[in-house]
Amino acid sequence: MPESIAGITLPDTRLVREATDLVRVAADETLFHHSRRVYLWGSLRAAARGLEVDPELAYVGGLFHDLGLTAAHATKDRRFEIDGAEAARTFLLDHGRTEAEARTVWLAVALHTTPEVPHHLAPEVAVVSLGVETDVLGVDLAEITEQQRADVVAAHPRPDFKNRILKAFYEGMADRPDTTFGTMNDDVLAHFDASFRRKDFVEIIRNSPWPE
Repeated sequence: MPESIAGITLPDTRLVREATDLVRVAADETLFHHSRRVYLWGSLRAAARGLEVDPELAYVGGLFHDLGLTAAHATKDRRFEIDGAEAARTFLLDHGRTEAEARTVWLAVALHTTPEVPHHLAPEVAVVSLGVETDVLGVDLAEITEQQRADVVAAHPRPDFKNRILKAFYEGMADRPDTTFGTMNDDVLAHFDASFRRKDFVEIIRNSPWPE
């Protein structure tokens, strides 16, 4: 029987089962439960907005969105969001999804830390950002009923989540600080590392090789 949490049914398919297994192995408990909650919160908020979302694509977007923070999928020279996006694209193509579908999920994962833009793209892109904003920032949490919140958190607990997710962000980006330029991720590095110096966009423009 398909699993249902807070009225959201998780697709009972090979693709979903194998996505779950992959992330279970790669991620710790904090990231795994966070990623499942992202799918659930995003699905609840998408439904409230009348968005029709492919549940398998939404699930992979939610489950893979932080995969680039894990040792098994992290690179040293690009944003963690792109690492997760590439893993999601490859996974979907390997499971028979089209290039267009895989590209949509690539965008969902790659843009999940970029405010506002995902909400103007495909529903499968928006749903991931809706879930992330809810779980990490509490954005529009009042849209989700107390019972729905209780059901989701019972299935996927959030013990000391605020501190644990910040630590996961830092540990996943500390050895590639330059990749945080232009994102909110540099706030995390600055919080944990007093020696971290942010790049200044204004100074980059002023010091560019153009003479004028």
